[in-house]
Amino acid sequence: MAERKVLIYTRFNRLWHWSQMASILILLFTGARIMGLHGILPFGLAVTIHSLVALALLLLWAFVTFWLFTTGAWRQFMPSTAGLWQVARFYAFGVFQGEAHPYRKILRRRHNPLQALSYLALKILLFPAIWISGLAYLGYTFWDHLDPSGQGIWLVANIHILAAFAIAAFVVVHVYLLTVGHGFREHVKPMVTGFETIDLTPEQEAYLAAEEPGRLKG
Repeated sequence: MAERKVLIYTRFNRLWHWSQMASILILLFTGARIMGLHGILPFGLAVTIHSLVALALLLLWAFVTFWLFTTGAWRQFMPSTAGLWQVARFYAFGVFQGEAHPYRKILRRRHNPLQALSYLALKILLFPAIWISGLAYLGYTFWDHLDPSGQGIWLVANIHILAAFAIAAFVVVHVYLLTVGHGFREHVKPMVTGFETIDLTPEQEAYLAAEEPGRLKG
């Protein structure tokens, strides 16, 4: 194995990541206003922004889902039990003892087992919960006749809020973990430039040099 700087995150990867991040932050901010947690924006404006950004993000997720399955990139998010305990132990204990991260990124597996498991849960549980409940809430006038007691909209609203708080918690943990190890800047830089230092086998390095030289740096 040899360490090389390799283009891991394509332009679409980075555009998707930063657009999603900005959208989620806007949705959390406007959602907090709708809940009455702050009064920085007028209520009506917050509802309008929240609805438009949510629909735009839903459209982005549709494109991303298509891209993940057509390119085979979905495999990056499939969790593995191999090394899961070691990574979990590192974040719970080892990081405070100055231990080295137990996971080494490779070309076909840039997410460690805990990351893959977290991202998979986000994509198949929290994201569907937030957009299904959001669409149900937004389209309540189409099914309010089925909910004379109001229990249905109460359930939808609470699922939406709980999913939003779970996503907010994920964001906080995600940002915290960016400060672990090499430091915040070094963790964020690959998602800006696309290049990250990973381990390559001699065969992988030879293939990239011959077939995709633009993905190797230096």
